[in-house]
Amino acid sequence: MAVIGEIIKKAITLGEKLNNDDSPAEKQEKVLKDLLDKAKNTAFGKFHGFDLILGSESPSVTFQEKVPFHDYDAIYNRWWHKIRERHKDITWPGINKYFAVSSGTTSASKYIPVTEEMLDAIRKTGLRQIVSLSRYDMPSDFFEKQIMMLGSSTGLKEKNGFLEGEISGISAGQIPFWFQNFYKPGWEISAIADWDERVLKIAENAKEWDIGSISGIPSWIELMMKKVIDYHKVENIHDIWPNLSVYTPGGVAFEPHRKSFEKLVAHPLIYIDTYLASEGFLAFQSRPDSDAMELMLDNGIYFEFVPFRPENMDESGAVHADAKALTIAEVEEGVDYILIISTVAGAWRYMIGDTVAFTDKNRAEIRITGRTKFFLNVVGSQLSVHQMDKGLEALQEKFNLVIPEYTVAAIQENGEYIHRWYMGRDDGDADEQEVARFLDDHLQANNKNYKVARNKSLKNIEVRLVPADFFYEYNEKQKKKGGQVKFPRVMKEEAFREWEGFLEKRDLTHPT
Repeated sequence: MAVIGEIIKKAITLGEKLNNDDSPAEKQEKVLKDLLDKAKNTAFGKFHGFDLILGSESPSVTFQEKVPFHDYDAIYNRWWHKIRERHKDITWPGINKYFAVSSGTTSASKYIPVTEEMLDAIRKTGLRQIVSLSRYDMPSDFFEKQIMMLGSSTGLKEKNGFLEGEISGISAGQIPFWFQNFYKPGWEISAIADWDERVLKIAENAKEWDIGSISGIPSWIELMMKKVIDYHKVENIHDIWPNLSVYTPGGVAFEPHRKSFEKLVAHPLIYIDTYLASEGFLAFQSRPDSDAMELMLDNGIYFEFVPFRPENMDESGAVHADAKALTIAEVEEGVDYILIISTVAGAWRYMIGDTVAFTDKNRAEIRITGRTKFFLNVVGSQLSVHQMDKGLEALQEKFNLVIPEYTVAAIQENGEYIHRWYMGRDDGDADEQEVARFLDDHLQANNKNYKVARNKSLKNIEVRLVPADFFYEYNEKQKKKGGQVKFPRVMKEEAFREWEGFLEKRDLTHPT
């Protein structure tokens, strides 16, 4: 019997029984009061009267009245830039050691403070995710297998007294000592800055490891597995890691990647989704009978939810100042919300950029439905990324295509708007006009606003099928490869023209 695995499994089951039984609203009320109390003497807390908010009859209501919404630019330009100038007690007590540098799918790179309290919260949520594995009825020996965590480099850059890198690299560097024997590819390989060099080292050492689970962005995990398979000249990843049984995607919707991913494995895996953002570890899939994720309501993050409607947003995707935010007690299931967070890293009423929908309010379970800036609404079509993903899933089945990547933009040609899609084909082929007609019909059948737009201002949609490798090559050209990098699903017209310029240099011919 796997003795160590059996001990770990029993400890996990015990931890599961010790979970906090407070209601979602009670957990969030405690978190908000704790955040306000700890930050009341910071510059931000004094300016916004945190003492008065704490003493009010309803702190959550007064908090909304006194503290405005912030997108990244608003909070950085007013507050966070002072931290990078080494001022203390700005939005959180003291001064942080780390800055998470985002990959900038919607804008230039962002520098987000990461405090010790946030790192502690990330560790606690990671442990809770491990505890939740008791619900999956894993065999005891699973808990003796190694975990491949393919994030960004753990070799952080020092700048003005701070250590900077992507959140996956920062958090990987905080792995507790008892976990180090399980963690792969290990400190030395994880510190390699060049992504291709790091993946080559993984391939060279792959046979020495007994990997039971993998975590990372789907597109980069796929490329890593392909490299391992090619390097060892085998049929699939299970020829190298026969005990691989769990994959935690995280960061993006997995379904568009499923067909291409499952070509690389010999038998089905258990998929456990996670929601680790640069601003914190927000949620994870905590039970096997649902693919939704449970928000972490009692661990350093206070959540608010703004209904995702055009009247609540400006053209840049930011929330209107007078938009009404809802608490966890006020939300409804099946409605798209703009996610707003306040955290132990000094983010206050911060628009993280994602939209979510509740699948089970009592369990606080959500799905990520898209990005606020990846919302295609130039001519009233009101298409979310979630709806686009569903359309791509349907056409992959219809035409037997494997399309792990895509992007779309609303562009003007001859004074009229069209939607032009580029789909990264990994396998299969189809007539582009037939694909466009099918996708158009699917979106009209599932989105009444899109149907209205197609009968008015949106004159046509076009589809271009291109090799999926072009998406990865473009990321590399933009110096955005590996780690937490995600290709934008929706592009503004200027960025889209740059993408098309790249494709034209690849001698890609477009049908007229």
